[in-house]
Amino acid sequence: MANEKSVASSGGSMTFTLETAHEHVSDVIKAIPESLTAFRCPLCGKSFVGYGELERHYALEHPEDVVPVIIVLQLNGKACEVLIEPHWTLQRTLQFRLGLTGAKHMCGKGVCGSCTVIADGRCILACQTLAVELEGVEIQTVEGIAADPKWKTLIDSYCRWDAMQCGYCTTGFLVTAKALLDRNPNPTEEECKEALAGNICICGTYPRHATAIMEAALKMSQPPEPPAAQGFGGFGGPGGFGGPGGPGGPGRRPPGQPS
Repeated sequence: MANEKSVASSGGSMTFTLETAHEHVSDVIKAIPESLTAFRCPLCGKSFVGYGELERHYALEHPEDVVPVIIVLQLNGKACEVLIEPHWTLQRTLQFRLGLTGAKHMCGKGVCGSCTVIADGRCILACQTLAVELEGVEIQTVEGIAADPKWKTLIDSYCRWDAMQCGYCTTGFLVTAKALLDRNPNPTEEECKEALAGNICICGTYPRHATAIMEAALKMSQPPEPPAAQGFGGFGGPGGFGGPGGPGGPGRRPPGQPS
C-alpha cells in the first residue's frame, strides 16, 4: 500500500503535494550513505568488500583501464563517499551513484542550464564539471533546496505563477533563482532575467520566472506572521472566546455582545 503520508494516489497516478514532496526529498538525502560498504566494478559489475580487492581485480582483469577512485563530496550539508571513474561528471555521479536526479541530463554540452547546481555559492553546470574536481567544495542541489523550509516560499511562487510546463528545466531555474536571492535578496526584473540568461526553456515560460522570483523575494523579506493565539479563557485559544468549545466558538458569542 502506498504511504499516504508521503504520496497521494488517485486514478492509478501518484501526485506529491508540496508538503509531502518536502518530506520525500528530505528522506532521499538522509538515505545517502556517508561511507562506502561495497565496491562495484563499473566495467563488469563484480562487487568487492574492500577497495584493495577492487584494485587487484583491475590489475588482473582490466589492466588497461583506469581504476575507479574514492572521493568525498560535501553534498547538501552531508559528507558522503563515492566510488567513481575519474572522468565522470558531477551530473552523472549525482544521478547514478547518489540517486539525485534533480540536476537533469539534457544537452550534455553546458548550454541549457538544466543541470545547474551551486558550488561554494556559485552556479556551475554539473554536466561540464568533473566530480573529482569538487572535493572540499560545498555542493547544493535542488533536492537540498527543496528540503530546506526557508526556500518553500520560492517553490510556492514558482507553482503559483506556473513558471514551468513540462518541468524538465525547472530545477535548473530554481537553483539559479536561489543563488540569485542568496547574493541579492531584492532583485529587479532585469536582474532576474540576467541571472537566468543561461537557462533555456523549450516550453517558453520565461515571462513567469522573474515574477515568481520577485514575489518570493518580497515575501521572504517580510517578518514571519505571529503564531495563532493559544490559551484558555481568552479570545481565540482552545476553550477560549472564539476558540473551539469556548464561549465564542461556533454557534456562540463572547459575553456582552449582541445576538
